[in-house]
Amino acid sequence: MKIMFSPSYFGEKEKTLFEHGKMSLSLFKYSTGICGMTLKNARGYITVLPFKGFQVWRACFDGHELVMKTLFDEPTQSTEYCKTYGAFLIHCGLTAIGNPDVAAGDTHPLHAELPNIGYDKAWAVCGEDEKGRYVELCGSCRYVFGFETGYEFRPTYRLYENGTTFDVHNEIENLRGCRQEYSYMCHMNFRPVDGSKLVYSAKTENIYLHELVPDTLTDDEQKKLKDWFKVLKKDIHAHDTLGGEKQFYQPEVVFTVKYESDEEGRGHCMQVFPDGYAGYVSHHPAQLPYGVRWISRFPNEDAVGMLLPATGEHNGHADCVKKGYIRYMEAGETVKIDFTTGLLTPDEANAMKVKIAKMIG
Repeated sequence: MKIMFSPSYFGEKEKTLFEHGKMSLSLFKYSTGICGMTLKNARGYITVLPFKGFQVWRACFDGHELVMKTLFDEPTQSTEYCKTYGAFLIHCGLTAIGNPDVAAGDTHPLHAELPNIGYDKAWAVCGEDEKGRYVELCGSCRYVFGFETGYEFRPTYRLYENGTTFDVHNEIENLRGCRQEYSYMCHMNFRPVDGSKLVYSAKTENIYLHELVPDTLTDDEQKKLKDWFKVLKKDIHAHDTLGGEKQFYQPEVVFTVKYESDEEGRGHCMQVFPDGYAGYVSHHPAQLPYGVRWISRFPNEDAVGMLLPATGEHNGHADCVKKGYIRYMEAGETVKIDFTTGLLTPDEANAMKVKIAKMIG
């Protein structure tokens, strides 16, 4: 079954559109006028903005709120990245990723056009396979800049009836009839829990720290950040356990991590919480070879982007060109990108720890 959506379906009062076994989809509008839809299953829910970036605004399973702590209770009408920055999952790209380096000639906005782009179509698909009943939320948008860029981006989120993770499948179709470049990053922003442990399928030599001390920090803040960098240069794994008086993540600390792949071609990363559950991301390094790690911790804005799978690093288009990170689509090509995110139960997290330990030796 396939159901197409129209903005006219969404009203101020939340209404259930359909039920599929233990799953249901409800539609509503935020007070800001943004359309939202919540897909619930037996274990939790995801809330998606179908016509604004196809962002996953919220995700919660088994009582664990996964999204970063944020000052944005609702999405806003702004298309400026930091003026509506409260989502769990944000697609970034495709003409650039990261912070623009104006000195190097970058003119693109932060993370380019995808984060808050308007979507042309949105729909849901109900189905069942060997894993059980599922619902897919699907969308498509086109971005065209004459004689330079033309693509269609199609994300899909599949959630199973009893699942605590959901699968993300993206397609990028080249519309131009000639070769064109692209860059992509998925910005997944988990809520940090002090005492949690980051466990991931990367070897120590493949973890790189980016040292940046902004001059906007006070002298005391600059000293704290520099002191933390000194700790990390002695032991990069000092950041694996969240919390501690020496840690300092203001405004942010960024790492580049290259992941080992398992027999299915997947890399894995967890934030294992003190109660044994774990926030989780799994991606294909062959598709997205760079796992950017972004941590920013303030009292009311608190985030750990433990694995932002990406085609390159986060320093803007010019840097990606310089370092050879840019990817290309041939005429008529459709690029496919897949990953999984959500929550693992304690038993699943323990099994993943064992798997990761074997992967990194």
